[in-house]
Amino acid sequence: METLLIIEDDPGIQKQLKWTFSDYHVVQAYDRTEAINALRRHEPKVITLDLGLPPDPDNSSEGLATLKEILALSPKSKVIVITGNDEKENALKAIEIGAYDFYPKSIDKDILNVSINRALFLANIELENENLKKYSLDKNGFIGNSPQIQKVCHLIERIAPTDVTTLLLGESGTGKEVLAKSIHNLSEREKKPFVAINCASIPETLLESELFGYERGAFTGAVKMTKGKVECAEGGTLFLDEIGDMPAPLQAKILRFLQEKVITRVGGREDIPVDVRIICATHQNLQQMVTEKTFREDLFYRISEITINIPPLRERGEDIILLARSILHTSCQQINKQINGFTDEAVQALIQYSWPGNVRELQNKIKAACIMSDDKRITEKDLVLINDESNKSNIELNLKTVRENAEREAVNRALSISNGNMSNTACLLGITRPTLYALMEKYSLKK
Repeated sequence: METLLIIEDDPGIQKQLKWTFSDYHVVQAYDRTEAINALRRHEPKVITLDLGLPPDPDNSSEGLATLKEILALSPKSKVIVITGNDEKENALKAIEIGAYDFYPKSIDKDILNVSINRALFLANIELENENLKKYSLDKNGFIGNSPQIQKVCHLIERIAPTDVTTLLLGESGTGKEVLAKSIHNLSEREKKPFVAINCASIPETLLESELFGYERGAFTGAVKMTKGKVECAEGGTLFLDEIGDMPAPLQAKILRFLQEKVITRVGGREDIPVDVRIICATHQNLQQMVTEKTFREDLFYRISEITINIPPLRERGEDIILLARSILHTSCQQINKQINGFTDEAVQALIQYSWPGNVRELQNKIKAACIMSDDKRITEKDLVLINDESNKSNIELNLKTVRENAEREAVNRALSISNGNMSNTACLLGITRPTLYALMEKYSLKK
């Protein structure tokens, strides 16, 4: 149940409002001190406030002071001010201070109920948007709050303003191109082209002309001069995806381009200077390929001035739920369907699945479940997740480590499910709020 804080000094009105809003967990306060204590303890999203509070119930000064203190401590709270019928000036003053709405006495429970429900809806929407922004890099929507992803995000923010050549390493489906675009968008080249080419998807005989372009008559069918991907990225960023699959002869030509910043079109003789930033990516182990002589050592060191390792989805903990919620929201908009979230069993299934296809597989599973579901929430059955038993890791046998890991995971999971609401998190875990704060401090967890 959502919490509703009612600040009112009239016992009769207190009782009336408590019974009127039986669908809420109603918390009542008599004066400013009780109101602030209740605010700190219960963190209500919606508050009703009578401006006439003791010690000066005949004037609005204490009520307005209470309003200012509430908004200073909890600026996102929606405060509905209740005023006398002839207090229009004070009502407008409260709105100017930051109150969400005002309502004159005498109280019509149906009209006030509409106002409170609307305020709660808006508060929840704002909270959801705030959470999505908090867990995303600006300009890219790469969602994640795990330590691994936060480390990646900080690296990107540091290197984006520079022109350092960057190598992104990670399994297929982990979002390498998304991060490459993020680096581009956060750089001074953001208004210039971002050009991507997948070195594994183009036949070896065509890859050189795709990269460097060709002159008229260079080969059969070359009826006009055509620029390659490198030239098309002039001033911007060239993203070489799956560079580990680049044929050996082309590796030498790419190395020359990276060192000299010039290219020569197929069939041409002229060196053409090009100003582009290079970002490379692969799911392969390039260092092992260097040892096996299947990838040039000098090219490897040239493209890996900065290396970023992107963790697979199975190692990102509660990020899976954040991503799933975001993907579900987007999928519902695309197919014009209303689904409110996931059942508890579905949440458990999402976290326990190994995700061999990473974020790409998660997108496909959520979208399919969204299309097929007939309920208001996605169920475990809708997701159709089957783990490969051979992928299970070794069991940790140290009991102290097992207990601490389980405790940390339980707190993290409860925080995620409760969207960071401390009261709901403590309730889910069956502990008090002070105990929850102590556990969060012990394991360096953030709200």
